[in-house]
Amino acid sequence: MKNLHEPTYSFLFLVIGLIIINTVISRLAIILTPSGQNGVAMIYFPVAIVLLFTFWFGAYGAISAYIGTFFGAGLLSGIPFDVSFYWAFASLWQVLIPLIAFRVFDANVGIENSRDLFHLILFGVIVNNVIGAAWGAYTLAAGHIISPTQVMGTFSTWVVGNIVITLIVVPLALRYFTPKVRKSKLFVNNYWD
Repeated sequence: MKNLHEPTYSFLFLVIGLIIINTVISRLAIILTPSGQNGVAMIYFPVAIVLLFTFWFGAYGAISAYIGTFFGAGLLSGIPFDVSFYWAFASLWQVLIPLIAFRVFDANVGIENSRDLFHLILFGVIVNNVIGAAWGAYTLAAGHIISPTQVMGTFSTWVVGNIVITLIVVPLALRYFTPKVRKSKLFVNNYWD
């Protein structure tokens, strides 16, 4: 059977490129849309981009979501290393939940019907962002970056901003750009291949 994918080093370069992109856009999001909560942007547009990366490039996109957030929204924003380490898992949950759901429920990332759209909205807009925002807000409080009284405000800012941006960007991008990306040898149908 013919191998449809590029050699492993191509995926290494892909991951490095995606990490760099996510680090830069994560840092820009914190600079351009501050909310007064350390490390939390009112509209964190990178969530939509890394979600697309993960739908198109599988676990490679998820790796970039975690590492890019760790550096761009974490360390470069002044969050200590140890807090950034566990806080950045919020981004990982936000992309892994929809990726796993799409694989389990055999949904099409090209959003070809209402069933695909339902799974996207449920797992790629609502569930993932609620869990990511909860994880993020509580870990920032656990790391003493925000006070316990700021948890609900941080959670609300995080979840609303992420739901808005993912609802606007992701369905349209998946619908119209997936057919083009799918032609690439770097497109991942499962988690790694």
